[in-house]
Amino acid sequence: MIQAYAKSDIGKVRENNQDYYYISEPLDDVQLYIIADGMGGYNGGEIASSLAVTSAKSYIENNFKQTDKDKESIIQLVASSLEYANMVVYEKSKEDKELEGMGTTLDICLIYNNRMYIGHVGDSRIYRIRKDFIRKLTQDHSYVQKLVKDGTITQEEANHHPQKNMLMKALGCNAFVEPDVMIKGFQKDDIILMTTDGVTNLVSKEDLFNTVKKENLEQIPKKLVEQAIENGGYDNATVIVIKNI
Repeated sequence: MIQAYAKSDIGKVRENNQDYYYISEPLDDVQLYIIADGMGGYNGGEIASSLAVTSAKSYIENNFKQTDKDKESIIQLVASSLEYANMVVYEKSKEDKELEGMGTTLDICLIYNNRMYIGHVGDSRIYRIRKDFIRKLTQDHSYVQKLVKDGTITQEEANHHPQKNMLMKALGCNAFVEPDVMIKGFQKDDIILMTTDGVTNLVSKEDLFNTVKKENLEQIPKKLVEQAIENGGYDNATVIVIKNI
């Protein structure tokens, strides 16, 4: 049995909420959780994130039944759903001059048979909390993360870098995208956090972990979004929490 809750907030500064998410109902055939953080002037970010989430969702739901239920086939389905969503957003940006250059992050978590199948593009994040340990499962596709990886700057410096919002990879900006995909175990009592950078830029990993440990499951997204707003709230903030009960 899986329980999930979510919360999204515009924050203190932005004029509109460019984050978008989807969570499955407990009895849905496909347990699917998706989060996106859009970017682009005018209404571009809002349109990109909602289009990406709805396109990926419909792709998976339309193809899940006839997909073989082995690990390779399911992870391929997730990858293909991101590629499909990329195409939809990209085509839309080409149709409308005002939407030119729009894009979005996209993270998908499909849960099946105590495994999570993850697809990731951008700098929204997925964490897994197991017992007394929190682990970041995704790698940010950001310029600053590349600097950390190359050893040019430390992780501490990255947290305050002026270009920390610059993405190396986003969905919908080019005709093709290569998502990161992975398969992870999802055991009883494991908790997954899916967040946009409006949360992780303002709430430390330790605070994420402490809030998860301290609060009722249902309260976790609300509390983390509140923390992000208290700490500045200069971006939209969205959290999905998922627990294997």
